[in-house]
Amino acid sequence: MKKLISLFFASLLLAPLAMADVVVIGHPGGPDSISLNEVRDIYLNRSQQLPGGQRAAPYELPEGNATRQSFHQKVTGRNDAQLKAFWSQQVFTGRGQPPQELGADAAVRAAVASTPGGIGYISAGAVDDSVKVLLRP
Repeated sequence: MKKLISLFFASLLLAPLAMADVVVIGHPGGPDSISLNEVRDIYLNRSQQLPGGQRAAPYELPEGNATRQSFHQKVTGRNDAQLKAFWSQQVFTGRGQPPQELGADAAVRAAVASTPGGIGYISAGAVDDSVKVLLRP
């Protein structure tokens, strides 16, 4: 019983560490900031524009990625299964396509840096001068 209680409290202490520190990044020529609601709208196909009216080009990390899970928990409130169902419906009804999925932080950063209107999310430790940090959800 003591081991179970110790394990429970240890998991409570380590839970915040398991949550990836995520940042929303944008193209260097784009807006300087974006609201949480604006990011949510872009990633849930409610809007295709960045602040200022530029067309958004969103990028996504692959399913199962810890940064992706953290981003969607904080921003859209959906898990991978819910997102898959949502985008299946969007595609089937002709309402839209999911954000382009790239394999790693470096690929998202490179795509955002080279695409006007590019927006994505990566772990905070992967940020460099090629992109702007727009939001820390």
